[in-house]
Amino acid sequence: MATTFEEILEYDGVLMYRNVGDSMMPLLRQNQDLMIITRKTDKRLCVMDVPLFKRKDGKYVLHRVMWVRKNDYIICGDNQWYPERGVTDSQILGEMTAVVRGGRRIEMNSFKMKCYSCFMWLTYPVRAVILYAVRSVWPRIKRK
Repeated sequence: MATTFEEILEYDGVLMYRNVGDSMMPLLRQNQDLMIITRKTDKRLCVMDVPLFKRKDGKYVLHRVMWVRKNDYIICGDNQWYPERGVTDSQILGEMTAVVRGGRRIEMNSFKMKCYSCFMWLTYPVRAVILYAVRSVWPRIKRK
């Protein structure tokens, strides 16, 4: 029986999982939405794809590709402001192909999701500044 994400993807080719964490909000709501991840193929990822990868510390992460470089990727969550650099193809396990929200399956290649992905990618610089400001200033305001 498969016990790791790698084994499930190798054996079944598809992983269905409820996310933990808020790094991909508002696309994925913690413990509510179901992600559908398909096994990695030989093709390189493109900007706006959402891969599942394994960090060098062993943690699994699902974030959006922001930039594709010759030997690696720069990846960032939709609700994050600091990108992760140096993610290589060898770390990629699969790619999110659909989300199930409220019992309805939404394909990542649908027009609606392509528009959402494009918006998240194009607004990254502004979101990064806003998220950084909110997360660094808000705790100080709350204390007062």
